Amino acid sequence: MSPAEVLGSLFAHFSALSLLAIGGASSTLPDMHRYLVEANGWLTDAQFSAMYAISQAAPGPNVLFVSLFGWQVAGFAGSLVAMSGMCGPSSLIALAFEYFSGRSPHATWPGLIRRGLAALTIGLLFSSGWVLARSVDHGWGAAAVTVATVLLMLKTRAHPLMLVALGGLAGLLGVL
Repeated sequence: MSPAEVLGSLFAHFSALSLLAIGGASSTLPDMHRYLVEANGWLTDAQFSAMYAISQAAPGPNVLFVSLFGWQVAGFAGSLVAMSGMCGPSSLIALAFEYFSGRSPHATWPGLIRRGLAALTIGLLFSSGWVLARSVDHGWGAAAVTVATVLLMLKTRAHPLMLVALGGLAGLLGVL
């Protein structure tokens, strides 16, 4: 595939994902993984997970991982193309939605759309978590730590950094 074809493919795929990114770009991670790792082999599982983790630890918008994926595939141009594809179409739709819903302040359709998209977001985020956990949990111990962390987050008011520290300690002690 020529460099121009790679950039075109990146732009087209991330533009399509932009239309599915209800709840943020992280909700489309499963398909990004399929496209970048499984279908094209541009990234490994480890690279994919590491780039996502690094981008989430860095300050700034949580969509930065898209830029890292593009950079890994096609350098600076890939970074720009991936981010343009991911942010462009969804931004245009959001602007149009706000424009038309603002023209009809008493209409019920904007609220119905928002409620419907909330359920979709939960499902997409669950699938993203599943893909990330599957790519790094290679043993029963790691899977148990992941499940325990999810349950603690859902059932307690434990601070997420405390859970990250406990997971790091488990890795340091060789439990994982």
